Amino acid sequence: MTLATVVATIEARTPAGRDRALDGLRALALLAVPTGHWLLGGFTLDGAGTLRNASPLTAMSGFAPLSWVLQMLGVFFLVGGYASVLSYRRRPATTAAWLRQRVVRLGRPVLGVTAVWAVLLPALYVVGVPATTLRTASTLVIQPLWFVGIYVVVTALTPYCVRAARVAGAWAAAPLLGAVAVVDLLRYGPWADAMPSWLSAANLLPGWLFAYQLGVCWAEGALGRRTARALLAGGVVLFAALLLVFHYPASMVGVPGAVRTNSHPPSLLVLALAAAQCGAAVLLRDRIGRLLARPAVWAPVVVINLSAMTILCWHQSAMLAVAVPGSFLGPVAGLTTSPDSLGWIVARLTWLPLFATLLVVIGRYARGFDGPWRTGNPAATAWRAAAGLLAAGFGLFALRLV
Repeated sequence: MTLATVVATIEARTPAGRDRALDGLRALALLAVPTGHWLLGGFTLDGAGTLRNASPLTAMSGFAPLSWVLQMLGVFFLVGGYASVLSYRRRPATTAAWLRQRVVRLGRPVLGVTAVWAVLLPALYVVGVPATTLRTASTLVIQPLWFVGIYVVVTALTPYCVRAARVAGAWAAAPLLGAVAVVDLLRYGPWADAMPSWLSAANLLPGWLFAYQLGVCWAEGALGRRTARALLAGGVVLFAALLLVFHYPASMVGVPGAVRTNSHPPSLLVLALAAAQCGAAVLLRDRIGRLLARPAVWAPVVVINLSAMTILCWHQSAMLAVAVPGSFLGPVAGLTTSPDSLGWIVARLTWLPLFATLLVVIGRYARGFDGPWRTGNPAATAWRAAAGLLAAGFGLFALRLV
């Protein structure tokens, strides 16, 4: 089958009323995840030949603005909120059944990647991969999976978000912004020394629910172009004020050794960026839709969306498939050398096509985890139970609990 035939087939199978702009925004946010992790995450190789996590932002803070572009979770949650409302309206049964279906769909790929790595870890150790390298690998594998847990929680809140949008319109997201601002004031303000260390966790739910609520408001017709302009302008102004006046860290991703971080959990700076991104997304919707009316542009967007969970769950594995064997070769530029120079950036860029190719290859087989589970089959039930135990074991190892 030729590429032109594939493009024509995808175009023919696309429903006439499909909102292509939403899929385009989701695809853009999805691609930003592996690109950000591959470009802003690196390794150091110590004298014992073990890999440890490192970041080019530690030595080259001037690249922090790149993280503003690659951190597109605001757009992802915006589109997620919109799509959840559409799905919620079409639910054929109860709300509980609808939620259970969505949770299972998200959970299958996570169970798959963690179970596979639970088998890989002892096998790699037997062939000589150091335990420290395996700890590093497990941290990278589990790092993106926190998103799935948060997404499940906000999805469960969809009915309440819909009610809030119908009552308060786009203002329904304002209390979430205010809650994060209060927590930030407490943990970074004059009373910071008296605050408990767990206080920052209070930002997890409102921080990531903010853009999701905006997406719900958008689907409910409560977020129009005027509000979008206010979000864009207000987000930019708040972002600049937090950076220049309140001296928030410039990086939107975690930097090893940094005292403060914006993303784990989200700070007010993350919400400012999300507000600007969401406003821009709403304003660009029509233009994106017109661009994606072209079949050749639309086809890759469809493929990316169909592979969403595969990309999220397996992109770190694609990088590790190169880095772990590379660690046995000693320092390899852009792969196992310290990310502390422009030369490393250039070298890392040359590795990205290989990472992407390996992700496609891995995805060819890993997508089997995305499909529905067979029911009523004792063997399938036993396999699911075994996968669950393996996944639990991997989680304990990755979280340093064993």
